[in-house]
Formats: sequence, C-alpha cells, structure tokens
Amino acid sequence: MITNNDEVQPAFFPQSCHANSVPRYKRGFDIGFSLLLIVVSSPLLLAVALAVKITSKGRILHWSKRVGRNNELFFMPKFRTMRMDTPQLPTHLLLDPSTYLTPVGSFLRRSSLDELPQLFSILAGDLSFVGPRPALFNQDDLITLRTERGIHALMPGLTGWAQVNGRDELPIPVKVEFDLEYRDRQSLKFDFQIIGITLVRVFSRDGVQH
Repeated sequence: MITNNDEVQPAFFPQSCHANSVPRYKRGFDIGFSLLLIVVSSPLLLAVALAVKITSKGRILHWSKRVGRNNELFFMPKFRTMRMDTPQLPTHLLLDPSTYLTPVGSFLRRSSLDELPQLFSILAGDLSFVGPRPALFNQDDLITLRTERGIHALMPGLTGWAQVNGRDELPIPVKVEFDLEYRDRQSLKFDFQIIGITLVRVFSRDGVQH
C-alpha cells in the first residue's frame, strides 16, 4: 500500500500523454482555456495554497499516480486535502475518510477548489477539460473494464459525462456506460454542455460525498 509519503514529486509539467493525437479543436480549446483560467485564477490559486500550508503539515500539492490515455501512467496534482499518512486509495474504500481530512480539506473538496492545479495538467497535455476521470493506478476493476470497452483510448478529463451524472455515487459499471456514451457523442458542443452542467454541480455541491 502506497501512502502520500511514498510518492515521488514530479516536475510540475509531467510528460504529455499523446497530446498530438487529440482532435485539434479539443486540444486547441484545452490550451487556450487553461491558460486563460490559470491567469484569471492565480490569486485564488495562491490563496488556497497558503490555506493548505498554514492549516496542516506537509506538501501543498498531492500528486496521485493516475491512468491516462492508452493506460499510460502520469502524476496528477491536487491541492492536498488529507493528512500525509493517508493511504492512496479511492475515498470510498477508506473506512472513515473524514478522519483523514485537513482543517480545510472538506471545504476544498466540496467546492472542487482542490482540482484547480489540474489546469496545469491540461496545459501539459495529460488531461483534457472533458473526458473520463482518470483512474488511480490501483483501481484494477475500473481500469480493466474501461480497457475491455475501449474507453482507455480517450483522453481523461477534469470533468466528464459520468461526473455530471453522479460523480462519487456511481458504481463502476455505470460509470463506464456513461464513458461509452461520451465516446459515441463526443463533440465540442457536447463538451460545452458537460462543462456547463459541471459548473452547476460544483456550485450546488451535488454528488460529493466527502
């Protein structure tokens, strides 16, 4: 079992994951919009970083090993919301996730502010704004099912069709069905629709358990 303390801290721009094979419209939007949001949100990024540092011991960023496009591994950053000794497991597999949260962890998770550093992963080409949420490297059941259904060929996303239809609450087979639907309906218009629904979900804090 790997804990936060066992992780290797990569450079802030991990090696891109086949960015050139993503449709041009999608990659162009990802680069332009992520740059814009990084600039606009820079004061917020700094404020959250300070809050994490002041309220708990340890690193500001938590780097988790994730499964990217074509099952290639990459490190995905989040603002750290849990203690440094937390096992690297999906939240629903922890016996009592709330006991591991930092003083600001619950707020950051419920507001999705912990996800902001992933804008840099989008810029680097490891993520897209929209796509299946990347599995943890040890989520074998999800990885296997996505590979069997061909979902592994999609670029993972900051948000996705499964995310806006249940987020943490969906069982894995249902998540994969939504991923398949996204693959079949994929377009810039559908991406904008998902982004819009995501903003509504974030502001309403809908579908977040911890």
